[in-house]
Amino acid sequence: MIDREHVLPVTTQCRMLDLSRSGVYYTPVPLSDRDRELMRLIDGIHLEMPWLGSRGMKSELKNKGCISGRIHVRTLMRRMGIEAIYKKPRLSKPHPGHRIYPYLLKGLDITNANHVWCSDITYIPMAKGFCYLTAVMDWASRKVLSWRLSNTLDPSFCIDALEEAITRYGTPDIFNTDQGSQFTSLDFTDILSRNGIRISMDGRGRWMDNIFIERLWKTVKYEDIYLKAYGSIADVRQGLKVYFERYNSRRRHQGIGDRTPDEVYLTTLPEAREAV
Repeated sequence: MIDREHVLPVTTQCRMLDLSRSGVYYTPVPLSDRDRELMRLIDGIHLEMPWLGSRGMKSELKNKGCISGRIHVRTLMRRMGIEAIYKKPRLSKPHPGHRIYPYLLKGLDITNANHVWCSDITYIPMAKGFCYLTAVMDWASRKVLSWRLSNTLDPSFCIDALEEAITRYGTPDIFNTDQGSQFTSLDFTDILSRNGIRISMDGRGRWMDNIFIERLWKTVKYEDIYLKAYGSIADVRQGLKVYFERYNSRRRHQGIGDRTPDEVYLTTLPEAREAV
């Protein structure tokens, strides 16, 4: 820890700790109102056209009357944790110690609750900033089992959501995610392995492999986030608590027979079907 009051100069302390002086002297600059508006627009465009990279995004922003350079658009997209969805070559090696698991859901008939769970992360715009949302969803019923917010992309909030879902609902046979570092981290996969859960991961650039939770993000943003323009993470947390309770218990889905996620979840649990 750098101590500016210490007898040793800051330069010497940085050298002893092998730290860059620029990191010590740097004062973070808050996002401008223009960048926040650009990020809000980029988020909406990405929901509609997830295949757009920074060049395509720049052009689409121009169509909406927002002129911005491609490099700046790329920087904002990286800050938001989003990228174009398309088949990519393997240009980089996986993170050391992070195993990539095969996709297990191809051709699988998923009709029971707790057969397959899935999880993902999305960017949430706020009136004066942004945060990230992760959720754990039951594949067959579309029920949101747990969710967490964070102002960073550290794996801990994904782990908290996973542990809550297991505590409240037991364990699934299979857990599916993308290949994001939060989900390939040993802390995350170890929880799944210890509970006897088979791990499945989307193919590289295959957003359709986790389609139901991708649809959830579009639904929650258009039905809640974009309408409310929350001012803080606390406001987002309170608003989403109400929204997800309504989503599970009252919102009917055509894809599950015009029933609610709670109805489908409770009636398709293996023990419920055995009792019929």
